[in-house]
Amino acid sequence: MSSDALPPVAVALTQLGIPYRIFTHTGPVESLEQAAHERGQRPEQVVRSIVFRLAQDRFAMVLVAGPAQVDWKRLRAHLGQSRLTMASAEEVLAVTGYPIGAVGPLGLPQPLPIYVDDSLLTESEISIGSGVRGTTVIVARTALLTALSIAEIGRFRQTTEP
Repeated sequence: MSSDALPPVAVALTQLGIPYRIFTHTGPVESLEQAAHERGQRPEQVVRSIVFRLAQDRFAMVLVAGPAQVDWKRLRAHLGQSRLTMASAEEVLAVTGYPIGAVGPLGLPQPLPIYVDDSLLTESEISIGSGVRGTTVIVARTALLTALSIAEIGRFRQTTEP
């Protein structure tokens, strides 16, 4: 496979010298559970890259383990924002260059603050959006964190733990 045929996130990983493998689903993906099953993973290994609009032209991305939900109050407090919203499909495409369902944290057209929920720290291998719908990039968690060296790690998900 030539680098021209690689999904954008795989191109970024290749440029960083980080090993990965590409997985392409054979049909439409209807659920997190289906995606994980087809990839031979558990839902917790599927990373969701969620883009939030902080202000008119300010955005941030939060990476969470598949079934986790972002704690909006905790995220607002951490970011010092009294208000934030999820970015629209059009905003996600404009800011990341990727359609919803294929968003990954690498290969972005412009720098974007990235926050990694600590739920991802327990997984040795995870899958992230590749930039192309129906295709994912499977990578070691440690390698992804190396690639995202400027990302901030914290607890951004809803939890009953203190």
